[in-house]
Amino acid sequence: MFGGRLWRDGEFLKLWSGQAISEIGSQVSLLALPTVAILVLSATPFQVGLLAACETLAFPVLGLVAGVYVDRLRRRPIMIACDLGRLLALASVPIAFALNVLSMPQLYAVALITGVGTVFFDVAYQSYLPSLISRTNLIEGNTKLQVTGSVAQMAGPALGGFLIQLVGPARAVAADAASFLISVVSLVWIRRPEPTSSPTGESGRRGFFVEMWEGVRVVFGNPTIWKIAGSTSTSNLGSNLFSAVFLIFVYRVLHLSPGTVGVVFAAGAVGGLLGAFTAAWIPRRIGLGPTLFVTILVGGLSLILVPLAQYGFAIPLLFASMFVGSFVNPVYNINQVSLRQAIVPDRVQGRMNATVRTIIWGTNPIGAFIGGIIGSTYGILPALYAGIAVSLLAGSWILLGPIRLRVQPEPVQS
Repeated sequence: MFGGRLWRDGEFLKLWSGQAISEIGSQVSLLALPTVAILVLSATPFQVGLLAACETLAFPVLGLVAGVYVDRLRRRPIMIACDLGRLLALASVPIAFALNVLSMPQLYAVALITGVGTVFFDVAYQSYLPSLISRTNLIEGNTKLQVTGSVAQMAGPALGGFLIQLVGPARAVAADAASFLISVVSLVWIRRPEPTSSPTGESGRRGFFVEMWEGVRVVFGNPTIWKIAGSTSTSNLGSNLFSAVFLIFVYRVLHLSPGTVGVVFAAGAVGGLLGAFTAAWIPRRIGLGPTLFVTILVGGLSLILVPLAQYGFAIPLLFASMFVGSFVNPVYNINQVSLRQAIVPDRVQGRMNATVRTIIWGTNPIGAFIGGIIGSTYGILPALYAGIAVSLLAGSWILLGPIRLRVQPEPVQS
């Protein structure tokens, strides 16, 4: 984090600084948007789960489409357009609240629009990094980006909780809208030329479905990539089933205020910063495969502490759960993302990332929707326990093959 070559790379620093601000804003909305639904609009568990599902529904629907266009077009303009779209959608929330017309259908629409922007942005973002920096610097680049993501997880919820207490949850969403404007400026500021897109398949054929299918084949033709995708998607299914009712649990069962929840989130996210700092060190000690297995398993186990908070020591238990989960998450993500970026040629990066994202994010709306149904039908605690049970299955995918990986493979240059 504090060393490395990328501190001297001004173009990377522009990307890094803009995304740092944007991620802080997104963490504000992560707390503020469902809080609007729960505390302002008195949403049911089903409605909160549906809102969470809308935020990620675009990935299974548009993920593969995004991959084709990210490989066809230049990636930086796509990222700029996505940030502008998300800015406008989020800005509509405080405006509608001020006009006294805010409703759940509008929140669903905002979630869907920001979800579409996130689909195209994230696929372009992961595919843009290997063209902005040398592939030998991918671990360093992903680590720096993950560290600022962890800092955002510390600062964002605390800021979000403070803003919610100060101006209300609807007005607090404006902070995220402003952060996307900063991201746009930082992306426009980048001057390093982007390589010309070359999306044709290995056979030389070109066409939407030919190009899309090549991305699918790259993922499912590589047992390491598809098993990691299976592990991540299972973890996401469980965590989204869990998180669909998590805020309802802390607000209505534990009776915590938004400010307290924000501070707990922020304090727990200190673990994310420590995890990002050790993401390269841990696999050097125990191997890449064992690192992926241990981190994905411990992440599921950390959720068990949340329902125990109803029996006492709520804040310490929530903090411990957040801390442990936040620690293992960047260790897992930095290593699996860098692995995928290193072993796939640049011309198919967008389609590979889109296919993986379709798989791993495709379970998010399913988990959120099921969590909302279980929460409304059987209660909040059964939904939490179901999410924990599913999350604990994620490590089985790593045991099927990637557990044997000892080190990162040599980067592919073509």
